[in-house]
Order: sequence, then C-alpha cells, then structure tokens
Amino acid sequence: MFTKDLMRGQRILITGGGTGLGKGMAERFLELGAEIFICGRRKGVCDETAAELMARHGGKVTAYGVDIRDSAGVDAMIEDIFKSGPLTGLVNNAAGNFISRTQDLSPRGFDAIANIVMHGTFYVTHAVGRRWIAGGHRGSVLSIVVSWVFNGGPFVVPSTMSKSAIHGMTMSLATEWGPYGIRLNAIAPGEIPTEGMSKRLNPGEKPGQKAERMNPMGRTGTMEELQNFATFLMAPGCEWLTGQTITMDGGGSLATGGNFYALREWDDARWQAARDAIKAQNEKDKAQRG
Repeated sequence: MFTKDLMRGQRILITGGGTGLGKGMAERFLELGAEIFICGRRKGVCDETAAELMARHGGKVTAYGVDIRDSAGVDAMIEDIFKSGPLTGLVNNAAGNFISRTQDLSPRGFDAIANIVMHGTFYVTHAVGRRWIAGGHRGSVLSIVVSWVFNGGPFVVPSTMSKSAIHGMTMSLATEWGPYGIRLNAIAPGEIPTEGMSKRLNPGEKPGQKAERMNPMGRTGTMEELQNFATFLMAPGCEWLTGQTITMDGGGSLATGGNFYALREWDDARWQAARDAIKAQNEKDKAQRG
C-alpha cells in the first residue's frame, strides 16, 4: 500500500520514541524515507534505538534525552532540531499510566501522569507549532490517546483526564491552526502489547490475555497495524483530514467499553497485590536508569 520513499523529505519527532509504540512508528517512518528524531527520559535507551534503527534501515535518527515535563528542556530540544530545518511532523506518544482505585491516589500519583501526558504533550506541541506558524511552515501532529476519552476510564482516572485533554487539544488546534496549514489528529489504539503497558496496567497477566478473551476479533492489535495507520495519517495525501480522534481496537470499546470497569470486582487484597507489583516494577526501572 505504501510506496518506497513515501516519506522522503519528512522530518518527524516522536516523543517516547525509544521503546514500545513510539519505536515502532519511528521504524516505519524511517523505512519509508523520513528523517527521524526521538526523545525520552532515558537518553541511553534512545541512543541504542537510534543506532539499531539506522543499522537496520539506513537513514538518519537523532536521539535526545529530554523529560517532556520540563518546558525549558523541551523548548531547547525543539530549537536545536529547527537549526537544521523545520520539522514536518510531530508524534505525541510519550505517556504514563497505572491502575489504581481513585480513592487510593495521592496528589503526587496524579501529577506523575498528568505532568507527562497533559502538560508534556502541550509543551512539545506548543514549541513545535509556534515555530511552524512563525516560519510559515505546514505541519502535522499525531497524538496517541485512548478510547476511554469517549466514555470514561474507571481506575485510570489521571490518564483518562489527561488523554481527554489531548483529545480536546486536537479538536481545538485543528480549527485554530488550520489556516496555517497545520493538521492535528489522534489515534486511540486498543491493546497492542508492550512491556511497560502490560506491567502497570495488567500486573500478573500475560500480555494480551484479556483481549484474546474479550475482544470481538479475539486478539490484540499488532505493531504493524499501528505503523500503517500512523503512516496514513502522517504521509502526504490526506491534508483535509484534521481534528479527528480515531479508535483502532478491533471493536473492543464498542463491545466492552474498552476500559477497566471489570476491576470493580477486585477486593482489597487484589488491589494491594497490584500496588506491590507496580511498585516493584517502578523500583526496577529506577535501578536500570541508574
């Protein structure tokens, strides 16, 4: 479906591009000829991903170690990228999430998600968008959200609120920035198993176990399906498509709500076990970051 060099001349930044969904989209864009920029809090991971993708596909991948919660750091990164030419696209992929009863949340726990997902996404979009407008450049923004922005997400309220803000940003800036030739769209993917998602949202389950049982298509999504859809939205050829959040989940949200409502059946012991598992994973991640 996608011709060779379809994205030649495109310069795309993917936040959270060192692992998971971000890495998958970066690889597909690179394979189709785009120049890629990736960023994440762990620069070493991003450096390794950049080297791996270039060894596999050629082209150019530049890595940045940036915490998108730091607006000054974000602006410095975007300024550095634009020194060699404007971006043509931005993929807002960096995120965080974990399951919790809302009454058990602390303000710090809420902020840990909201500062990345809502504030960080705005910081990056704003830093790129205002440079596009000032320079008279067209551009495309793709954000990764969740299907719960349409029907709520019990037990993942910080993420639901923050992702809903991105959904609102997508619609709002599509109209405000449309006259400048800037498009914004979002994908709400269903379960596409990645290491981080599985350990914090489904502790104790193998990746995809729930989807295989509950999804109308009897399976999870694949990275290739996300790569192809993201390519369609970012590549030249559909410039009149903007302001849309499109769900890609095998019909899961239509059949089951696509959220975590089933966790209402958990007792205190099950919630404590989940908290312990998430805490252990966080400690392991901190140790790996040094």
